[in-house]
Amino acid sequence: MENCIVIYTIMKKTKCRAKQTVPEIFILNLSIVDLLFLLGMPFLIHQLLGNGTWHFGAAMCTVITALDSNSQIVSTYILTAMTLDRYLATVHPIRFNYIRTPCVATLVIGLVWGLSLLTIIPVWMYAGLMPLPDGLVACALLLPNPVTDIYWFTLYQFFLAFAVPLVIICLVFFKILQHMSTSVAPLPPRSLRVRTRKVTRMAVAICLAFFVCWAPYYILQLVHLGVQKPSVAFSYAYNIAISMGYANSCINPFLYIVLSETFKRLFLRAVRPVNRKFRVNPSTTDGGSMSVRMLPEGARQEPAPGEMMPSNMAPQ
Repeated sequence: MENCIVIYTIMKKTKCRAKQTVPEIFILNLSIVDLLFLLGMPFLIHQLLGNGTWHFGAAMCTVITALDSNSQIVSTYILTAMTLDRYLATVHPIRFNYIRTPCVATLVIGLVWGLSLLTIIPVWMYAGLMPLPDGLVACALLLPNPVTDIYWFTLYQFFLAFAVPLVIICLVFFKILQHMSTSVAPLPPRSLRVRTRKVTRMAVAICLAFFVCWAPYYILQLVHLGVQKPSVAFSYAYNIAISMGYANSCINPFLYIVLSETFKRLFLRAVRPVNRKFRVNPSTTDGGSMSVRMLPEGARQEPAPGEMMPSNMAPQ
């Protein structure tokens, strides 16, 4: 719902003024990617209720797996790009003003998509159907050498999709807060405290949302490398971690709407013309009115551990 509100607000503003700002370009694309990411949720629910079985064919297995993985990475990279943009706007507002243009922001979005598509090449190559007992099939990543490939693919995913972006986000916001705390000359003490508090709240909210939603999932992926047969408790924890990852796609736009006064004004401005259609004009009327993820191995009976990887780019 929040993603739809964000997209509607920005597109409504664009229709009126025909130009988007740099932050709006990032937020719009983040919301679109998050919506695409959430398209995989019905398939996740279907897999969980069906004990991991897949009923949508090989082509849909590849498409949904790639969409899920690509949206996850693009969302993370856009969030990182937005953080870097905030750094330039706050710490170097004049020096790098020529870089912070809608044209450059659009180019960055294109590069992010291109980099993500390169990152998920293994998903396109190895996503497929794996036979299960009773003639059923599962959607999984069928790597050539499961024993070693699972290990390296887990680390590959962990660093590119989580660890590196998280480190960049935290370091950049730390530099922003450091700059805000040392730039005291032009501001009176009270104004400085208010300004620093707002930036701190936004920085902490974004970093915590990213870390809290995705850390459990990636930590369990690393732990699973040393687990031969996951317990039922581990399987439940894994499913909860997947759900938290999906929740991040809902939390991101909510943070910007709630914590950004500018975006609140844009949203109110976007919906205000709709409200005017129903206002009453007493001077002219007489009382009238004008109008794809899987359970960890061991949670079900299937081939030996290490023979498959989950459809959400997560090694099992």
